[in-house]
Amino acid sequence: MLLAATEGHAMDELRVMISGGFSQAYQAALPEFERSTGIAVTTLSGSSQGTGPKTIKYQLENGADVDVVILSKEGLDELAAMGRIAEGSEAGLAASPLGAAVRQGSPKPDISNEAALKQALLNSRMFAMPGSTSGLFMKDEVLPKFGIADKVHFKMFARGSESTAALAAGEVDLAIGPLSELVGQPGVDVIGPFPDSVQLVQIFTAAMVKTSHRTEQARRLIAFLASSATDAAIKKSGMDPVNHR
Repeated sequence: MLLAATEGHAMDELRVMISGGFSQAYQAALPEFERSTGIAVTTLSGSSQGTGPKTIKYQLENGADVDVVILSKEGLDELAAMGRIAEGSEAGLAASPLGAAVRQGSPKPDISNEAALKQALLNSRMFAMPGSTSGLFMKDEVLPKFGIADKVHFKMFARGSESTAALAAGEVDLAIGPLSELVGQPGVDVIGPFPDSVQLVQIFTAAMVKTSHRTEQARRLIAFLASSATDAAIKKSGMDPVNHR
């Protein structure tokens, strides 16, 4: 009887690995899911893209026990191509534009057009960004387009929260990333989104890992996150809900 109870309890637990972009909305909405379903959720973290042991890809490849992943669509597509995602389980949750922030109380530079953004980057001693989807976009697309890749100094962190922490500590002048990783962070003020011509709107997406043994619970969580129940939390974190109703 004890064994059966233990096994039953384990099946009511769920393991989620999430990147930074959707984390604020997820943490705000999760208690209601756990309360209403009785499903306990353990949350792990990882980067949507990039290299190294902190990425979701690396952790799955190295045996992490995960039922649901939540990350940028770009990162999810990589996992799907590797055969790690259960077919048909994907659900778009929220869209977040790329933006920038300054240290709290610092003057906010103009970033409303390409010329202004380029100058703001050139005027920065150093800027910080995640070593994931948004940072890779900046490094590989925006800086070369501006012709300033060799004229600016930047540091890439594993997580957006590390970028904003460096900004709050005065180690850098700007933090760049999805607005959802900048809004509400301690010690920083959000400037706003990038201009459309150099914008990357990330769609944060949930899906079930192919090896999950808790498929019913995983599908219930994904359905909950993709429902209108999370709208308020999504909007509060600087994103727009997608793909539901």
